[in-house]
Amino acid sequence: MNPRTERSPSSPRPCGKPAVVLFILTLVAFTVESQLTQYVQSTLHFRQPFFLFYIVHSSIAIIFPLHLLYLVLTTSASLESLLAGLSLAVKIHFAPSDRSRLATLQSTFPYGRFLRLTAFLTFGLNFPSLLWFISVSLSPLCDITAIWNTNAFFAYIITVQLFKLDWEPRKLSAVLIATFGVIAVVYGDARQPESSPHTTDHVAYTSKTVKPKAPLLGDLLTLCASVGYGLYQVLYNRHAALHPDQEVELGAAYVPLQDSDGLLADELGGGDKVVDLTYPPPFGLHPNLLASGIGFMTLFLLWILLPILHYSGYERFRLPDNPTVTLSIAGIAVSGLIFNAGLLTLLGVWGPIVVSVGNLLTIVLVLLSDISMGQGMDMITPWNLAGSGGIIVAFGILVYDMVHHSQSHI
Repeated sequence: MNPRTERSPSSPRPCGKPAVVLFILTLVAFTVESQLTQYVQSTLHFRQPFFLFYIVHSSIAIIFPLHLLYLVLTTSASLESLLAGLSLAVKIHFAPSDRSRLATLQSTFPYGRFLRLTAFLTFGLNFPSLLWFISVSLSPLCDITAIWNTNAFFAYIITVQLFKLDWEPRKLSAVLIATFGVIAVVYGDARQPESSPHTTDHVAYTSKTVKPKAPLLGDLLTLCASVGYGLYQVLYNRHAALHPDQEVELGAAYVPLQDSDGLLADELGGGDKVVDLTYPPPFGLHPNLLASGIGFMTLFLLWILLPILHYSGYERFRLPDNPTVTLSIAGIAVSGLIFNAGLLTLLGVWGPIVVSVGNLLTIVLVLLSDISMGQGMDMITPWNLAGSGGIIVAFGILVYDMVHHSQSHI
């Protein structure tokens, strides 16, 4: 990997209110996804956890076309200029650091490297999910949930080791507080007779209570999934996300690039000729391109598991049998699309440490959602409250650290 594509996640960018709005939208989307998934499987009795997983991870294929359509309708940028600017950003991302901007502009699109990157991202996102899916029938759900949510801790360890960083007491304490907070919430709910909804993305697909068959094996698989997901977040931030100067900050105008703007003037010979490309690409367009690639690869590669699970008897495939189930699954797909696309965008902006701990807030939101609907009051314990408070405090510490670090470099 060339130096241009390597970046340290140790200095996340706050990016102002729009990033906060995106983060809140992502959390709300996950809460909706969790509640709808529980409704479909528990109330409507459509217990197809892998099928729902497949639908959600395939649905993100449409996010890039939707983003392009939004930009064409709401900005002065044309479709051609948006695609040309995005193509240039990808070329620069993969180009050697000593190559000139003009040479990069005139080079062909790196289809092979882009497809390999997309394949890696697809594997990195889906493989931990599949390990979790296997472990559900092997180990108690409370163990699986607690172990899975340690991915924030592993993301920090991997970040420090991979980038040869110093241990920062503030970040380390925040990650540890969040991890212990999750354990408190999960084991505070251990007396529940059914699967707990107070989980992250993958645990939302639990179909029913399953008697543990091989707890040690299930716990080890979940641990591998947690470490793998933490590693995925770090490597995405390092190798897949654009460098900060390659992407327009939130709220910036999207305009075609002119020679007089100075970016390509020297290489293209000056004058007032308009270069028909929008560069840097609008915020979120590049991660949404990657998200769509992940969605298409999931759609065309993981379908093979549906007949395998069906004929093995592990999960009998059946289509929704009434409009209520169909509409609910559509809601799961839309909310899952927002969550996964928002997650990839925020990983490039805030980095894996802040995002992984921030995702733990979904546990708190789902708990509050249950309470608001009258489903969770009898399950509230001091451990729930202490754990939820710990997660909130941990995220607050990381946000303070991010803002403080940003202001100190102004």
